[in-house]
Amino acid sequence: MIDLMVYRAEGETVRAGGDLYALRATEAHLPTTYPPFAALLFTPLTLLDTAAMRTLATLGNLALLIAFVHLSLRMVHGDRHARVEGALWASALVVWCEPVWTTLRYGQINLLLAVLVLWDLSRRPGHRWAGVGIGVAAAIKLTPALFVVLLLLTGAAEAARRGPWRPIVRHACVAAASFAGATLLAAAVLPYDSWRFWTRMVFEAGRVGLAEDTANQSLRGVLARLLHTGEPGAFWALAASVTGALGLAAAVAAALRGERAWAVLACAATALLVSPVSWSHHWVWCVPMVLLLRAEAERRGGRARWAGVGAVYLVFCSYALWWVPHGAGRLELGQNYGQMTLSALYVVTAFTFLWVAVTRWRTSRTA
Repeated sequence: MIDLMVYRAEGETVRAGGDLYALRATEAHLPTTYPPFAALLFTPLTLLDTAAMRTLATLGNLALLIAFVHLSLRMVHGDRHARVEGALWASALVVWCEPVWTTLRYGQINLLLAVLVLWDLSRRPGHRWAGVGIGVAAAIKLTPALFVVLLLLTGAAEAARRGPWRPIVRHACVAAASFAGATLLAAAVLPYDSWRFWTRMVFEAGRVGLAEDTANQSLRGVLARLLHTGEPGAFWALAASVTGALGLAAAVAAALRGERAWAVLACAATALLVSPVSWSHHWVWCVPMVLLLRAEAERRGGRARWAGVGAVYLVFCSYALWWVPHGAGRLELGQNYGQMTLSALYVVTAFTFLWVAVTRWRTSRTA
């Protein structure tokens, strides 16, 4: 559980008053990459011995997986169809997906962040706690902040067509305020580390890892491997900008149609694509994606839809990205086209999902 050990080292550094972003933990010399607020949350880990910490982390992640599946089923099928036994059966199937299994193996926090976001987005409009989950998740790791952008754009679109925009904008404002509150709390406790992170570290994507690493299942990682370069630079900036705009447009269009699941997952896929580094275990959003596609196949039928469900599940359970040369020596820069395809399957799947979402929007406009 290498990442869990890093989290505890961050907590120890906070308690000792050390330099959080000078930390190098474990034999792999891994750095601190999250905002300072995350390190504050990791301090309780310092009270546990290694065996107890690993046991609790595994049990906690399994409980979070069940909660994530339950929230996903509620989002996809509605509250009345999301039973606990269904969540348990589905969890037993998706636990074998590589992002979920790697999260368990590394002791990662991806399921916690996903549960915070999905719990938040399952609140009814105007709920007093709506926005807190997204804000806290974004204060721990920046990627969930894109959901705030989704809420703001959806609110603006609703206002343009004179729809119920106020609860949506309030949702976004509470999320932004929660993020700001958590970040300011960290700044009060860790002023030096907060200054360093927000003025320097947040801009250094290279600290997180090599762009071409096969585990980097983002658009930047795919372009680095495709172009055989450690930094795709302007190519990635342009591709990420276009992808971000189109992905958010698809998400907003789905939200305006009342298709919450499609909106949430289009935004999640977009965030993972445009992030400079999206490690394979960040893709736990494959869980609600599979459940949504299965629900669509059940409702609308057709062999193609069922084949799509099987294909997506196979992609995330095949571990194909690890079949290619990787590791020390930057072997990914020498991949052939077949190997590059295998190490780009998550990204290809996300783009395909967004294409389907856009197709649904175009179909609804012409219907």
